[in-house]
Amino acid sequence: MDAKEIIARRVALELRDRSLVNLGIGLPTLVARYVPAGMNVAFQSENGIIGFGAPPPHGMEDPNLTDAGGGFISALPGAVSFDSTMSFALIRGGHLDMTVLGGLQVDARGRLANWMVPGKLVPGMGGAMDLVTGARRVVVAMQHNAKGESKIVPELTLPPTAIRPVSLIVTDLAVLEPGPDGLLLRERAPGVSVEAVIAATAAALILPDQVPAMALNAGE
Repeated sequence: MDAKEIIARRVALELRDRSLVNLGIGLPTLVARYVPAGMNVAFQSENGIIGFGAPPPHGMEDPNLTDAGGGFISALPGAVSFDSTMSFALIRGGHLDMTVLGGLQVDARGRLANWMVPGKLVPGMGGAMDLVTGARRVVVAMQHNAKGESKIVPELTLPPTAIRPVSLIVTDLAVLEPGPDGLLLRERAPGVSVEAVIAATAAALILPDQVPAMALNAGE
C-alpha cells in the first residue's frame, strides 16, 4: 500500500453519513474510492457537481464529467451539476460539512499553505481560501515529507491559504490534531513508531500517553 492510499483510506474514516463533502484536487479525490460500506456521502467539486464517485473504468471516461483538476469522475444516481456561482455560494455560505484538501505545509498552529510556491508559475488560489474559511471541518491530506523535508513546520514559510486553523492533518505517517497548545499526535501509521514520527516532523508535537496505530478503511 503506497503513501497516498494510506492517507485516503484513513481520511475516509472521517466521513459521516448524509454529509456534504468537498474533495480538493489531487490526492483528496482518492477518498471517494474508500467510502465506508452503507454510508451515503454527497461529494462536491468546486467546478460544479454534487454526487460524484470514483473514477470510471478505463474507456468509460466522459470529458463532461471531471473534477476541479480535470480528472475523470463518475456521476452517481441523483447527481446534479451547476455553475460556479452556485458552487461558491455553497462553499462561502457554510453549507459544506467537510472539505479534504492537499497541502504544501501546515504549521504548529494548524495554518495551511497549499496554493503557491514563490518563484513558480501560479494559476491562482482557486477555491482553497474559500474552502478553508467556509467548510465546517477542514481535513488536510498530504504526505508527511517532500524532497527530504518535513511539511509539518513550526511556522509557515510559504504563503498561507487562510488564517483559520485546519481541523485535522492526515499524512502517510500520522494523524495530527491542531489545538491551542500545538499539534497533538493522535495516531501513527501502521508499522511506524512514535519516534519515527517525531524525527520526521519539524514542528514540536504534543504526545499523549498512548498513540494507537491508525485504522485504514477498506471502502465498499
